[in-house]
Amino acid sequence: QVQLVDTGGGLVQAGGSLRLSCLASGGTFSDYAMGWFRQRPDEEREFVAAITRTGSSTSYGASVKGRFTISRDNVKNTVYLQMNSLKFEDTAVYYCAASAYYTTYGNVYLYWGQGTQVTVSS
Repeated sequence: QVQLVDTGGGLVQAGGSLRLSCLASGGTFSDYAMGWFRQRPDEEREFVAAITRTGSSTSYGASVKGRFTISRDNVKNTVYLQMNSLKFEDTAVYYCAASAYYTTYGNVYLYWGQGTQVTVSS
């Protein structure tokens, strides 16, 4: 069983930056592709970013491309989401997730973090 703990959320001013972290335990971290998703009230879960097992490739949702960067450290068993140029519309609960496959589809992911709230003030 893989456990994921999301941290780093908080309140930030529009235009600012924030870095989320997700620490994994259990299983073998390098066996999993990792992703970040977000969800706003009354909206469906939205794909944010994904990264391959080795970190060789990444993928981003259209709304965050160019502003967010996903990365991973397989020694620290941690995946990160660097968020720059934050907008009010980025306000959401952000979840990290682990998958046996590199994919943008949330339904494929096997394990999920508890979520961390990101609030961007205008």
